[in-house]
Amino acid sequence: MARTKEFDPDAALQSALELFWLRGYEATSMADLVEHLGIGRASLYATFGSKHELYLKALDRYTETRDPLLLTELAQPGPILPAVRAVVRRFAEEAVSPECRRKGCFVTNTAAELAPHDPAAARRVEISWEHLETPLHSALVRARAQGELPEDRDPRALARMLLVLLQGLRIVGKASNDPARVRDAAEQALALLD
Repeated sequence: MARTKEFDPDAALQSALELFWLRGYEATSMADLVEHLGIGRASLYATFGSKHELYLKALDRYTETRDPLLLTELAQPGPILPAVRAVVRRFAEEAVSPECRRKGCFVTNTAAELAPHDPAAARRVEISWEHLETPLHSALVRARAQGELPEDRDPRALARMLLVLLQGLRIVGKASNDPARVRDAAEQALALLD
């Protein structure tokens, strides 16, 4: 007779996500996960596989639940550049918030820690960035078509610049004690849309 799980795998995954997000991959041991989740090592392995597999599942969970506002904000009818500006300013404010200062962005953290040498993590980071760049690009194409953005501006290049800016805001926001550094950078980047 098979034993039933004595824990909620969904809650355990969320708890693992929080621990990895706070500490990072390398600084989180299996012993840390066992203690933090309150689950035996064998059950953890049986449910989630290796530490690496658990990390990737946690990253997938994070990307599935992050920034549901983005598409809504950028798909509103009417002028689009105010919405693009609002998204960038929201990212800047989030980057200097106490929560982000403590943990940063899980995707950005993964990009810095694992993506250079972990193809599975790098693939997930790229997918996450595409999910940010694509709606920005679509919004900027629309802005140019509506006459809000000068014809000589390249929506793809601007979307990529904004993606890099947003990721950079997350890193600088986490590491800097000066919120003006993040806010000023966001405003200077937004000036490129004029």
